Amino acid sequence: MSLNGSMQAVLWGGVPFQMNVTSVPVPTIREPTDALVRISASALCGTDLHTYHGLFGSPNVPWIMGHEGMGYVQEIGDSVNFLSVGDLVVVPSQADIGHLPILSPGTPEGFGLGTTYGDGSGCQCNTVDDMEYLFLSDIFPTGWAALDYANFEPGDTVAVFGAGPVGLLAAYSAVLRGANKVYVVDYVQDRLDLAASIGAIPINFRETDPVEQIMASEPNGVDRSLDCVGAEAMNNRLERQQNVILNQMIEVTRPRGGIGIVGEHSTVGNNTAGAPLGSTLEPIYEFPFSQLYMKSLSIRGGSVDPKLYAAQLIDLIASGKARPSFIISALIDMEEVPEYYERFDKREEVKVVIRF
Repeated sequence: MSLNGSMQAVLWGGVPFQMNVTSVPVPTIREPTDALVRISASALCGTDLHTYHGLFGSPNVPWIMGHEGMGYVQEIGDSVNFLSVGDLVVVPSQADIGHLPILSPGTPEGFGLGTTYGDGSGCQCNTVDDMEYLFLSDIFPTGWAALDYANFEPGDTVAVFGAGPVGLLAAYSAVLRGANKVYVVDYVQDRLDLAASIGAIPINFRETDPVEQIMASEPNGVDRSLDCVGAEAMNNRLERQQNVILNQMIEVTRPRGGIGIVGEHSTVGNNTAGAPLGSTLEPIYEFPFSQLYMKSLSIRGGSVDPKLYAAQLIDLIASGKARPSFIISALIDMEEVPEYYERFDKREEVKVVIRF
């Protein structure tokens, strides 16, 4: 890569199940408040798969993928006084509106989802080297926040639906925060084995009904349930059923318990160049509202701003109490990205990290 020329980037062009590595111009400082970051590591996220499936993202293509990145400050604008060239930084998945301590209230913004949201970090340079810190960009704060959304307290029992990267880090967060028991529901055995390795109780929903198995051990239900899958949830026949996890969480959560939803449920509602199959996701789900009401359940969902959790999680990692990198299954080079999108989509990988 030449900082005066081009760099390699992962580009989404609107063709489902196809990602391309191509050359794009190196970004430049345009405003005095800009900073240019040379990316040292980036990761494939489960949200990227919604784009890969043609379901989610900006209407205008192409765009650079990636919203989990870290690297070194390469250049700064004249007005930047809180960063220096050479600083190691994590690039959060959600934008800041100016130099603010937290994102201003309003619609969350995210990188790596196209021009509506901003280009991503799946490139060599973007406007750390310790892998433990990479996941502060998105998935570790998201897993941690899922518990907050469900009003978690130490000693609670927790059911985590989904053992992808976010689900595994939600389960890990529950263990770190003193959960009594953590159940993890999925169908991919390698991922369930990882859940078991951190002390969670794995449940394969293709082999047993997760509601029945959880209720057999927790007759009153679990205290907290977390959706870490989103709109592409599947039933035991591995058919997409968008409401299946919501219904199961309502079933297994005890009266006055809490439900947290951090799986991606955004829908574009129609087909666009960036989401050519977007209309196949329904924006409205059926669920037993009367049961939710009679059980006095609380429910909260939405995207997570990782900046709100960064200080706390940095301390946990720096002290050695948290090691989220246990989910990494592959470290790859840039030219391998298209192959590993396919592997990730087939659940042959848990977490893929690109090294530069």
